[in-house]
Amino acid sequence: MRQDHSEKKTAPRQTRRGAYRQKRRAARASGCHCCGEAAPPFCWRCRCGFSICQVCMDENVWGMSCNGITWECPDCGGQNGFGNQ
Repeated sequence: MRQDHSEKKTAPRQTRRGAYRQKRRAARASGCHCCGEAAPPFCWRCRCGFSICQVCMDENVWGMSCNGITWECPDCGGQNGFGNQ
């Protein structure tokens, strides 16, 4: 006998793409960790969640970058690119 599987109920599962979108929305919602501005027009972001606005980056680039190509996250120490190479 053939069973009807159409009645099988499963809990809705979050897809990978949905999780990625939620993570990106949460990152966009965070403001600058230096000046505390809630919604700056642009933020540099690290993978750990640290974000810094362009104005603060211009003021602090002397301590966060040694070569002008990458910047070091003050929270996790990770290297991030400026996107100019």
